[in-house]
Amino acid sequence: MGVERERILVTGAAGFIGFHLCRRLLGEGQRVVGIDNLNDYYDVRLKQARLEMLEKDAGFSFLKIDLADRDGMAALFRKGPFDAVVNLAAQAGVRHSITNPHAYVNSNLVGFLHILEGCRHNGVKHLVFASSSSVYGANTTMPFSVSHNVDHPVSLYAATKKANELMAHTYSHLYRLPCTGLRFFTVYGPWGRPDMALFLFTRAILEDRPIQVFNHGNMERDFTYIDDIIEGVVRVMRRIPEPDPAWRSSHPDPSTSSAPYRIFNIGNNNPVKLMHFIQVLEKALGKEARKTFLDIQPGDVPSTYADIEALGRAVGFRPNTSVEKGIAEFVAWYRAYYGIGLSG
Repeated sequence: MGVERERILVTGAAGFIGFHLCRRLLGEGQRVVGIDNLNDYYDVRLKQARLEMLEKDAGFSFLKIDLADRDGMAALFRKGPFDAVVNLAAQAGVRHSITNPHAYVNSNLVGFLHILEGCRHNGVKHLVFASSSSVYGANTTMPFSVSHNVDHPVSLYAATKKANELMAHTYSHLYRLPCTGLRFFTVYGPWGRPDMALFLFTRAILEDRPIQVFNHGNMERDFTYIDDIIEGVVRVMRRIPEPDPAWRSSHPDPSTSSAPYRIFNIGNNNPVKLMHFIQVLEKALGKEARKTFLDIQPGDVPSTYADIEALGRAVGFRPNTSVEKGIAEFVAWYRAYYGIGLSG
């Protein structure tokens, strides 16, 4: 990408990761077109507040559009042109996919097809798309490597993300569309999603309500701070994949290909036990949590742990923000955004 100003399409621009990516790209002087359908999966006011911040920059333009709108998406790409596309729009949430499966097909499968078609027909140089650590599913070989088999998802959300990887590879193979998929590991930080554990725990503790601790606390996650995620995304955007000359069809590595296609993990490479995570949050809030211990929920996995060697080799970056620093940053943002003083 160099110093030349490029025109970048970011889908899910009002979402947690999309907002932060847009802000970073705008800060670098890029021109960003953001789209989002502003659905009510969580508080739309938070999404609108993120957009209001982005719209202060003259380099940002926004369109409200749903990925599943075939004609609307085709018109968007025709109008373009876009040098790169970063697809962060998706129906998120493992547990929500148990009760609302159709939303995941419409957004994550139909919508992603429209992204691929738009890129294919309009000369996009690089498609970067969000996958998820959830694709590792029933796999318990730690740390999770991009070279591992991921054919046993345990939620529909995970299955749609695995499908995105397969669809992208197909377009990369057939049409030589450079595609990079990024498996994010439990992203947290300021402006985060209200359905995620850190947000839910913080709100409950400050309101003196018990927090729900699943699997009786026997969980660990590779919690990854938002700034680390964005640094990884931006570096990957600048590394357009090429066919891997070492790839062999007799021993196929799923993370690379004879097509211009790559898959990377972006995680902290340092799993944290859930009970320690809660203790760090309690300290940051200055208040102890009341805890309700529950069984693990359908679709959840007990542990995640990212092998990030491939990312480090490719772009020279390894996430390293500690949960102590990351949680403190989130709590400071939460108190400021919701106007909650240190007394609770």
